[in-house]
Amino acid sequence: MAKAVWKDVVLAESDQTIVVEGNHYFPPDSIKPEFFVESSTHTTCPWKGLASYYNVQVNGETNKDAAWYYPTPKDAAKQIGGYVAFWRGVRVTP
Repeated sequence: MAKAVWKDVVLAESDQTIVVEGNHYFPPDSIKPEFFVESSTHTTCPWKGLASYYNVQVNGETNKDAAWYYPTPKDAAKQIGGYVAFWRGVRVTP
């Protein structure tokens, strides 16, 4: 069971993550929505498409753009559509 943890709080947990480029992408229904706030940040990957970001908020602290997902990925990455990945200090344990 993979877990995403920040500030000792479990943000997401699943045994059905998809690993792409070394990142665990968590199914949308495995994240705990109370810790996620939509960000205005977007980036583009040449083969995955346009990424959207979440700020992660735990106990009054914000980790800006610590999670990202591809709402409508390109065909090559369609298996991770809506799945959420983490960085910026969020610890993911497989």
